[in-house]
Formats: sequence, structure tokens, C-alpha cells
Amino acid sequence: FKGPDQQKKAGVLSGGERNRLNLALTLKQGGNVLLLDEPTNDLDVETLSSLENALENFPGCAVVITHDRWFLDRVATHILAYEGTNAEPDKWYWFEGNFEGYEANKLERLGPEAARPHRVTHRRLTRD
Repeated sequence: FKGPDQQKKAGVLSGGERNRLNLALTLKQGGNVLLLDEPTNDLDVETLSSLENALENFPGCAVVITHDRWFLDRVATHILAYEGTNAEPDKWYWFEGNFEGYEANKLERLGPEAARPHRVTHRRLTRD
């Protein structure tokens, strides 16, 4: 936060500002594992850059769930991807590298069909 924004009360912060504050507090507290669910939502470019730098310098493990492929390309060192299909609904794949590398690997492993969007199917979680 810069200028007069540093003096704002937490109750008047916008959603993005609250996210920024929570990320800063979490990173400041330390720990060895961070669980981040869609951390890039509602962040401005400056805060996003700060988050990337903080994650690059974080000495522990950060588990990030996101749809932001660009962010994954910048910060991910490993990808755990769900690759389930109707035939193999519980299939997961572990890849060492960023998202762009994972996508190239997936295309090489599974062929051109892997690049096509597919419909996600859901299994019932209850018993009849």
C-alpha cells in the first residue's frame, strides 16, 4: 500500500485490497507450506508482481489452485494435473516444470486429442 492507503482501516478495504493484505500477512508470518486458491483474482499488476516475487523467494512449498495459466508459467516448478476421463476417472499426472512445459508434454504423451477441450463428467458421491 502506498500513500494514504496505508492508513485505511481493514473494514473499508476493497476486495482486492483485502486479498493483498491477507497475502502480505500470510507471507510475513512464515511457515513452510502455503495453500493458495485463485490467488491472482482481484489483484492489480503491481500486487501480482509482488506475489510472484514473494513466491519465488518463499523457502517452503506453495500449493496453488488457479486457472491463470500465465501465472503458472511464471511461478510453477511442478504441476499436479487432473487428467480424468470416462475410462479413467481417477487419473492424475505429476509433471516437473511450468504449465507451458506440461501442455507440451501432454500433447506429446496423449496426441492431438489432448489439445481438444473435453466435457468433464462427474461421478455420484452418494450410494443408491
